[in-house]
Amino acid sequence: MLKSGILNPHVLSLLARIRHTNTLVIADWAFPYWPEIETVDISLTMGIPTVLDVLDLITPNFKVGRIWQAEEFLATNTPEKIDAFAKSFGSIPLTREPHVDFKKRVPKAIGLIRTGDPNPYGNIILESE
Repeated sequence: MLKSGILNPHVLSLLARIRHTNTLVIADWAFPYWPEIETVDISLTMGIPTVLDVLDLITPNFKVGRIWQAEEFLATNTPEKIDAFAKSFGSIPLTREPHVDFKKRVPKAIGLIRTGDPNPYGNIILESE
């Protein structure tokens, strides 16, 4: 029985199927449903869990080579929130692009993890290394 780290079997299964250069979306509570890709919904309530909660649990065992995020994130969030994301991203290369371009990447992902995160444009796409 697992006692630490990610315990959700659906999240673990999704992560295990992601290979080199595949992508994974970690999205907020309001992100649109995409029937083309598997969605694991772990939203419990507003703010639980957050995109960063999931990212911080994934990164110790998941080699992230690149992150994409909508550039609108910078204009709609506080400096403190922007700094929190930057801290979790660490040295992972980050590309910010218009939200309409960001959404074009979504259907190509292996899957999407929906969180309870309320931060505008806080969605991210991770590319495995």
